[in-house]
Amino acid sequence: MYIILDASGAWVGRAWGETEDIYRETVIRDLLDGVYSYPVRIVAFNTAEGWSRDITIEIAAELKQRWVEGKDIPACVQHLLALNGRR
Repeated sequence: MYIILDASGAWVGRAWGETEDIYRETVIRDLLDGVYSYPVRIVAFNTAEGWSRDITIEIAAELKQRWVEGKDIPACVQHLLALNGRR
């Protein structure tokens, strides 16, 4: 499962949004479709196996690769492209 921390704006605040699907590609598609206003953190977890981890940088790298390949990246997630390379 994946959850996305979305910073909607100064007065609205931040909220965790759960995806409808368990697939990584769904998270990327939702980001490319502009489902989130300003995603700032993406976390994957598996309660059955007992783990969770921040995958924000990994998703940012995938978005950047798609941008390089010519895919349009919505303005609401372009800031994630800059995360690629940070560790």
